[in-house]
Amino acid sequence: MMIKNEIGAFILRVTLGALFLIHGIVKFQGGIENIVGWFDSIGLPGFMAYGVAFLEIIGGIAIIIGLATRFFAALFALMMIGATIKVKLSVGLLGNGQMAGYELDLAFLAIAIYLAINGSKVLSLSQLVFHKDSNEFKRAA
Repeated sequence: MMIKNEIGAFILRVTLGALFLIHGIVKFQGGIENIVGWFDSIGLPGFMAYGVAFLEIIGGIAIIIGLATRFFAALFALMMIGATIKVKLSVGLLGNGQMAGYELDLAFLAIAIYLAINGSKVLSLSQLVFHKDSNEFKRAA
């Protein structure tokens, strides 16, 4: 049973990491200045756009390879809560035709919370380097 949970966590980890990595890259490809301006227009300091983009890229890579998964997942969860409250809540769950709703944000939030609580050891760099809970994992396999 434990190995099934770990494989599921691995799938969630790689998916969440890849999606955030792509979101961060797109922010730079589309012109980070546009994101800075948008942040300013919604009342957030523009410089935070850089922080969000870098967090998405660095955290996305870290989660994909399983390095500090719980830490970055917790940061992503906080970011999703902030994005939902500040931007998407007023638009509604499914959006309003001009802007997407927060249904995808909720899915990202749920995955991030799961990983922040449980972590993910399968094919994890943290597991390989630090051998965290390795005896527990070997017993389950």
